[in-house]
Amino acid sequence: MTSQLEIAYDYCQRVARKQAKNFYYAFRTLPTPKRRAIYATYAFCRMCDDIADEDMPIDEKRRQFSETRNLLTESLRRTGSEVGNDALPPEFAALSDATAAFGIPHHYYTQVIEGVESDLVKTRFENFEELKAYCYQVASVVGLICIEVFGYEDEAAREYAIDMGIAMQLTNILRDIKEDAERDRIYIPLDEMARFGYSEDDLKQGIIDERFRSLMALQVNRARDYYQRSQKLFPLIDAGARACPKVLHLAYRSILDRIDAQGYDVFSQRIGLTTFEKLMITGRLWAGTLLPSVPSLRR
Repeated sequence: MTSQLEIAYDYCQRVARKQAKNFYYAFRTLPTPKRRAIYATYAFCRMCDDIADEDMPIDEKRRQFSETRNLLTESLRRTGSEVGNDALPPEFAALSDATAAFGIPHHYYTQVIEGVESDLVKTRFENFEELKAYCYQVASVVGLICIEVFGYEDEAAREYAIDMGIAMQLTNILRDIKEDAERDRIYIPLDEMARFGYSEDDLKQGIIDERFRSLMALQVNRARDYYQRSQKLFPLIDAGARACPKVLHLAYRSILDRIDAQGYDVFSQRIGLTTFEKLMITGRLWAGTLLPSVPSLRR
């Protein structure tokens, strides 16, 4: 590995350590080559999210997304010694190397960009099918990238990775209701809000009543169903990488449970886990994977 590529991966690790509050501890459980690839993936996704969330004109955001596509295309063309030996931004140099090393399909990255960019124009979802399609692009596709790095043999792993991505994104949506509403983004399906007689104005005012609790119970139970199905992913993953998705699964499911336990009050505070709780989850699940080794799966 060239010194430039080492620098690129180190940059991605710094991004993950600083920004990936719920992910970083899970990433640390991975063997070094896989961990570096996941850092690169996270840094790329973080960059896309930052473009969408930055306070700047939509036209400038579109320009930056276009530039991101161009850089992605250019970086994925590089092979061998070309990677890391030029002026590519570090996220793209590392991503190009990781993509080649683990055989990650290129179109996954384009789908991530399309999903995040859709936030510029689509701020409402008529029904869950629309929301599910959005969750697939911004979260499930990331899961599909990750399992290419983790390693798997059974193609069913893809289905369960998709389910886990949806579960985690639904949890993000419920946790961030207040912040999203302040930016005029509502991710709760509108037809379900109408079913319980709960309006956009009610949401923006942070009204918690029986209508809201019934609406939230529906959302929480749906997310739990996806978490339940996605547990089938773990035995299909290379044993050496299994702790990472397990930690993420338990951490995000714990946030969902906390939302439920606090009576769905997502307005008075941002619900999450403490650093100690994240370390406890990581330590417990990582220790549980330190069993006699079995042959690694592909990749």
